[in-house]
Amino acid sequence: MASSTLNRRTSTTLTNGDGRGSAQERTTTDPVSVHATRRQWAGLMVLALPCLVVSMDANLLHLALPQLSAELRPSGGQLLWIVDIYVFLGAGSLLTMGMIGDRVGRRRLLLVGAATFAATSVLAAFATSAAMLIAARGLLGVAGATLMPSTLALIRTMFRDRIQRRKALGVWTASFALGGLVGPVVGGLVLRSLPWSTVFLVAIPPMLLLLALGPVLLPESRDSAASRVDVVSAGTSLISVLAVVFGVKSLAAGQVSGMPLLAIVIGLGLGALLVRRLRRQSSPALDPLLLGRVWFVAPLAVNSLAFFVLYGTQYLTAQYVQLVLGLSPLTAGLWSIPGTLAYLLGSAIGPLATRHVQPRTVVATGLLVSAAGFGLLTQVSVEDGLGSVVAGSVVFAIGLAPVYSLTTEMVVAAAPTHQAGAVSATQETGAELGGALGIALLGSLSLAFYRTSVGDIAGTLPHGASGDVRQTLAGALAAADELGGLHGMAVAEAAREAFTHSFVIAEGIGVALLLVAAGAFTLLQRRSGKHGAVSPASSLNEDAGSFSMETGAPGEPAGAGELQRDPADDKSKYGESK
Repeated sequence: MASSTLNRRTSTTLTNGDGRGSAQERTTTDPVSVHATRRQWAGLMVLALPCLVVSMDANLLHLALPQLSAELRPSGGQLLWIVDIYVFLGAGSLLTMGMIGDRVGRRRLLLVGAATFAATSVLAAFATSAAMLIAARGLLGVAGATLMPSTLALIRTMFRDRIQRRKALGVWTASFALGGLVGPVVGGLVLRSLPWSTVFLVAIPPMLLLLALGPVLLPESRDSAASRVDVVSAGTSLISVLAVVFGVKSLAAGQVSGMPLLAIVIGLGLGALLVRRLRRQSSPALDPLLLGRVWFVAPLAVNSLAFFVLYGTQYLTAQYVQLVLGLSPLTAGLWSIPGTLAYLLGSAIGPLATRHVQPRTVVATGLLVSAAGFGLLTQVSVEDGLGSVVAGSVVFAIGLAPVYSLTTEMVVAAAPTHQAGAVSATQETGAELGGALGIALLGSLSLAFYRTSVGDIAGTLPHGASGDVRQTLAGALAAADELGGLHGMAVAEAAREAFTHSFVIAEGIGVALLLVAAGAFTLLQRRSGKHGAVSPASSLNEDAGSFSMETGAPGEPAGAGELQRDPADDKSKYGESK
């Protein structure tokens, strides 16, 4: 690729770190360098900080769950909300934050979000009840929603060269793995001598570093023609998500009644109204026609499903290795390192593999490999399961890493630069919502199987102890300690057996979903190619976000030999027939 190219520029504004506009992008034709500078690569390292924090935060919380449960004594439902309220409120706010970033500036939103995240982490650290921690985690989710779409949108605008952007997205993906590598070790060391609440304070130093370096190394990026933030659509999307989640979690927990079903119907109805509202708007933040395109929906759905299985597995595995196998937080954290290193390896394998085979093939293969890894987790037992957990985490990490990075690039490349914030937010919403549903559904199903299995022995206990045993494994072990003697040992053993059984069932469900996704993704992509559906990769030029899924030789610039459309011409891009 030449060092510069003739590019029809869109109406995105880029400014230097001092706030002065270095380039006011208008619809004019002029030569523009598409290669990133050293400053942009240094800025990428800054953008990796919030990704590192988010990844560390999840790992730290999972390690702290046993101590947290023992001290706050939450119910099974409250424990699930402590973990997933962050993700649900974050997912419900992502699209709104993406629109705000497009309008007020993505760097500005990122810095405001970093400051808010740090302040809210302090609130979570000083929570004194399960309800208070749930509220603090919800606020953290809203603050976290400002981070991910801003980082993706800035990468989209900072790295115009297709090869460099793929490398940048690889670094972005690897930063999550690095957080997974550092988080368990840091969490284990912290929890070894300090209370569980201190795990929330670990996020503060990286956020302060982001606040110091962001204004210097990151350019401001906004859409000068962005429409106003649609408050009604934002509120509708959030209520829709929470209503569906409430109904699904209630049904999974065994609360079969009219209220959960009504909540699901209301949530789906509001979602349909939201899509209808977007279709009627003259310039929506996200063109709703994208949601009808296979090349946008298929990778988005696969990305969400992968996070669904992963998040649900992490929630259950953290409790299994500590409460069933009896590992300390530090030991559990150290045993998670092989899986994290495997994820880094997978992040490097993905881009290399696309030089020889189509990205859709790499994604499908990654899903099959990850299914095999999760399948190893179905072999655990009460007495011996550490080997299966470690081996399984290594295998599924190698498979999932290229799935995440490649499907993310497919989604981000599906829209022009001026919609980068909204599309990035949509991708992150799908990922976060998928992960949250994984915790909610797999966690709720596991809890339901657990309660069924311990029902007999719980019925022989006093009322208070019986409730603790039925709610969580941590509560059951605490009740067993209070009972003491042979009776207490029998309760603890029964609870561990029940949890292990429910864990195996949940992982079996995850394996089945991944196998179905691999087959469906391959069939959909092939069908779209046979019917002439054109991916944005083959219709946009290289600096407008190309990505070869269907056309050209592996490694060839996307769109080689294809009709090149003006990326600023939304009607020609979105209005084509399938």
